[in-house]
Amino acid sequence: MILTIHPQDPQDRLIKKVAEVLRAGGVIIYPTDTVYGFGCDIFQPKAIERICRIKGIDPQKANLSFVCSDLSDLSKYAKSISTPQYRFIKNLIPGPFTFILPASKEVPKILKSKKDTIGLRVPDHNITHAIAAELGHPILSSSLPGDMVEEYTDPEYIHEKFEKLVDLVIDGGIGGMEYSTIVDMTDEEPVVTRQGIGLIK
Repeated sequence: MILTIHPQDPQDRLIKKVAEVLRAGGVIIYPTDTVYGFGCDIFQPKAIERICRIKGIDPQKANLSFVCSDLSDLSKYAKSISTPQYRFIKNLIPGPFTFILPASKEVPKILKSKKDTIGLRVPDHNITHAIAAELGHPILSSSLPGDMVEEYTDPEYIHEKFEKLVDLVIDGGIGGMEYSTIVDMTDEEPVVTRQGIGLIK
């Protein structure tokens, strides 16, 4: 099923519909401020396993991110960070960054990596923001499989390729072709481990 949602002014009733699919354990493909990606509810283990099966990866070894509507989720799902680190993150969000942080006890066990870290994102995208806000907690997010980033900009093509594997594809217009910048925040000094579209000034 494909659902067209306005990227600048997402329709409330459609956002509610997406949140219902997620709460029911569904897997979606949705737009962000970088590329289209898989999404599910972080508290739905079977949905998490489905995404990992589609990608052929182990949930605890996978690079799965928590997509949040704002920074309020930071204190819940990440262990406490210093004031300079908090300011650093605050200055870069919303935006195309993934922050690697020490995971708190609130993170579902299935998602805890051996390093006990999580990736946290606050994308600059109205649809993503609206879904996470309506859901009331983060969306688990992962990139689409393979290196076909160019084809993955077109929601119609994405729907054609993945419609049998997911419950819903959101058409929010043509997607981006560059990934987020990953910043490791597990030590006091931030370290860029993947340079993506986000630039740190």
